[in-house]
Amino acid sequence: MTVTTAPEHRWWTHRPTLLRVLSDLLAGELASMRPGVQRRPLPWPPELDLMAELGADSLELLGLATAMEQVLGIGCIGEERVLAAPRLDAWLEAAASGLEQGARVMRFRTSGSSGAPKTCTHLLADLWQEGGELAALFPGTRRIVGLVPAHHIYGFLFTVLLPRVLGLEAGAVLDLRGASPGAVARSLQADDLVVGFPDFWRAFAPVAQSSLPQGVTGVSSTAPCPDEVARALTSAGVARLVQVYGSSETAGVGWRDGPERDYQLFPYWEAGADPSVLTRLRRDGSRAVFPLQDKLVWSAPGRFLPSGRIDHAVQVGGVNVFPAYVADVLRMHPHVDDATVRAMRPDEGQRLKAFVVPRHGAQAASLRAELDAWIAERLSTPERPAAWTFGSALPRQASGKLADWIIDTDD
Repeated sequence: MTVTTAPEHRWWTHRPTLLRVLSDLLAGELASMRPGVQRRPLPWPPELDLMAELGADSLELLGLATAMEQVLGIGCIGEERVLAAPRLDAWLEAAASGLEQGARVMRFRTSGSSGAPKTCTHLLADLWQEGGELAALFPGTRRIVGLVPAHHIYGFLFTVLLPRVLGLEAGAVLDLRGASPGAVARSLQADDLVVGFPDFWRAFAPVAQSSLPQGVTGVSSTAPCPDEVARALTSAGVARLVQVYGSSETAGVGWRDGPERDYQLFPYWEAGADPSVLTRLRRDGSRAVFPLQDKLVWSAPGRFLPSGRIDHAVQVGGVNVFPAYVADVLRMHPHVDDATVRAMRPDEGQRLKAFVVPRHGAQAASLRAELDAWIAERLSTPERPAAWTFGSALPRQASGKLADWIIDTDD
């Protein structure tokens, strides 16, 4: 049965936009299938042959097609179409055809707090609802400069839906992910909206040198933006930096445009007696409850600040343990500068693993022995990490979020 989609919501009708979303999705999936293997840089041309030019075999093609179907919320495109036409343009047409049959949802993938892959499903109607609120925050925008992948929820909202809500011309989205911060600064025009993330903004501020055109606005999400970075951007000539708080699970929850300000809750959210959830009021009048990923401290109705992650228990040997608590215990050691803990992936084992940043002068070999004794005195057996990795900084994605890591071979 075909599901009718409002004409203004049919984002995929602009083929370059659909090509960008699909290329980002397939590149990300292929990278996860081949960890450590250098991938072909984006953008990809429509005539790209996934098999001949990327080396994707039949099993990888099926995996890529499955990801495309799941993320875009479309029906099965058929094994024969995947294997018979492994060209990007053929897949583009298959995706567009599937979306025309009725697009109701988009799905976004996140590693989650424990590192296990997680899929977050959102109604397109909810995403469009947020797009309307975002458009009100950025009046007068002439172009959108994107520095984030389009198949992640942040990139999808700001570089796919927002341009359409704002009524921008089809070519008004500029993808500059491959450019240096200095090159981005030189490419900007008056009234541009730059969609970045904290690490980008940290590198951008020193090279902007107060020479930016009038009215350049920045937006930051995916991780907290340090206050000193936000202030440095103002000094560098960015007219306004809007920080959006949210997650793959909730989409956008609130925003602020100054480091000294609380976040303003988007008007379709309601906070109730349970501090771990928010209720969303949809345009059709229905309500949906969404779990929060962080503790929120409310200064007034609709005004809040995040105050740390809500711990999520994982099971080790049938016992609920809290990786965040274990990391806190490790950080208490006098020779540990920082630490993160998560459950092993299924192929690694069934215990916890830890990544530790030693303080200056501490040696990893001796510190490991010290930590074994340290946790034996303070943690139960299920809580104790069974694999240790040491490094100069915690592993992070380009967005600034903590990333998974490969267990050291000697563990």
